[in-house]
Amino acid sequence: MRLSSLLAAAAVVAALYVLILEREALMAFAVGGDVAEEETPEEEEPAPLERTVSVVARDIARAPVEQTVLMRGRTEAARQVNLRAETGGRVAAEPLRKGAEVAQGDVLCRVDSGTREAQFAEAEARLAEAEQELRAAEGLSEGGFAAQTRLIAARAAKSSAESALAAAEQEIDRLSIRAPFDGILETDTAELGELLQPGELCATLVQLDPMRISGFVPEARIDRVATGARAGARLPGGRTVTGEVSFVSRTADPETRTFRVEITVDNPDGSLRDGQSADTLIESEGAEGHLVPGSALTLDDEGRVGLRIVDGDDRAAFAPVEIIRDSAEGVWVAGLDETVRVIVTGHEYVSEGTRLDVTRREDDADPADADDPILDFDAVEDRLEALPEPGPEAGEPAQ
Repeated sequence: MRLSSLLAAAAVVAALYVLILEREALMAFAVGGDVAEEETPEEEEPAPLERTVSVVARDIARAPVEQTVLMRGRTEAARQVNLRAETGGRVAAEPLRKGAEVAQGDVLCRVDSGTREAQFAEAEARLAEAEQELRAAEGLSEGGFAAQTRLIAARAAKSSAESALAAAEQEIDRLSIRAPFDGILETDTAELGELLQPGELCATLVQLDPMRISGFVPEARIDRVATGARAGARLPGGRTVTGEVSFVSRTADPETRTFRVEITVDNPDGSLRDGQSADTLIESEGAEGHLVPGSALTLDDEGRVGLRIVDGDDRAAFAPVEIIRDSAEGVWVAGLDETVRVIVTGHEYVSEGTRLDVTRREDDADPADADDPILDFDAVEDRLEALPEPGPEAGEPAQ
């Protein structure tokens, strides 16, 4: 290849370079001036839009909340006594059958008197004789015709006769075994003609009005139970009764560390039976809290239980809470301000500081009416129905 051809090609390449890549400099040279390079300002990148999450929130105010203590117990007769013979003899009266209602003082068993009436008459005669002897001794002693020892002996004889008469009278009283209080016979009385020995059973008498419900409360909850507190119980058949706490033990069972609690309920018709299992709710001192939907509760990164709430800047915040108790309407919690705006829908999609688009939902329920008093068992029936069948509480001493 000739040298001239190479030079021509190089000239063409140089011309193309100047025309294409250095065009502005070439134009400035052609017009005889410098074209200032226009600085193109760098365009600022637009700030990213902050994410906004739509949620539904509800304003919830603090309200009184009644607390209750659950106790599993059983019914007990207020009184139960085994009436036994104090003297021996054959039964001389027709028996009363179990289930019969008796009043205080009614004769349940009558023992044949035998020779006891004669012994009583003899004791009366001996007392009359001793009194006569004493009067004579006193007259002789005043006149100086009897020694002082005779007067002392006469007085001792009279005292002995009085004691014998009282014993004979008491023995006759023991022939009739009477009811010590109004109640119902749990067994038949002793049969006619049966020979009763001292200490043998005549009948078992129970008093079912009022009825007592007893159970055991763990030491962690016993401080919440006080004498006079209202209480209610559900029996296995579904019946509910109400009463008040009449006894709270001051000493714990050494094995289970539980405390005995007794509740007294009216039973005018005697329909409650001794020994029935009973789930009992005892009213304890009230507290204040917020009634929130159970679905609104959540956990933070540290595992604390709490709620997602709306702060003053319409941002999400986490508020830890302490659960007081649950109810059919929601969960009672403590640890919040007087009034809080709780996220009830959408809380699972937000985190601390998230910008919120809040739709406020009116609270259509009055927290004060959320839980009716404990004695209204229609209001807490769901809570009782959710419990297992009545039975002894774990840790309860065997009886």
